Amino acid sequence: MRSWLRLLIAGVAGGLAFAVLDALVNVNPLAQRLLEAYRPILRGSVSPAAGTLVDLAWGLALAAIFAQLRASLPGRGRLAKGLSFGALVWLFRVAMPAASSALMFTIPPPTLAYQLGAGLLELLALGALYGFALGALRFRAPPASPEAACRY
Repeated sequence: MRSWLRLLIAGVAGGLAFAVLDALVNVNPLAQRLLEAYRPILRGSVSPAAGTLVDLAWGLALAAIFAQLRASLPGRGRLAKGLSFGALVWLFRVAMPAASSALMFTIPPPTLAYQLGAGLLELLALGALYGFALGALRFRAPPASPEAACRY
């Protein structure tokens, strides 16, 4: 399978997995109870189509970023590289915003713990998906010509 097609399929699969995992993380009974702290600022309704589109965009972006970072991620196999990537994304997407929110707002510690834990599980699962789908991805570089090398 061509590398770009594999990247596209992995990105769409990651985006759909993102949408499903986000729904599971945010609408289960435990989450509903713990996320009650956010009720005063919640929208009246959320468009599932818009949320899915955003998750698909993130899925495609994360697939492309994983493909670029894969060689430099810690770990030897596909799973280890995927989990490393998931942990890195968790740091920026979940942990840093949670720390900022904890400093700026009055959020109950169990709510923060749930967000951190659920976010970690979600992003490790997505990282594993990218690791397995794209771990051996090889992009072919265009053939180098002596003239092209001279331009740099």
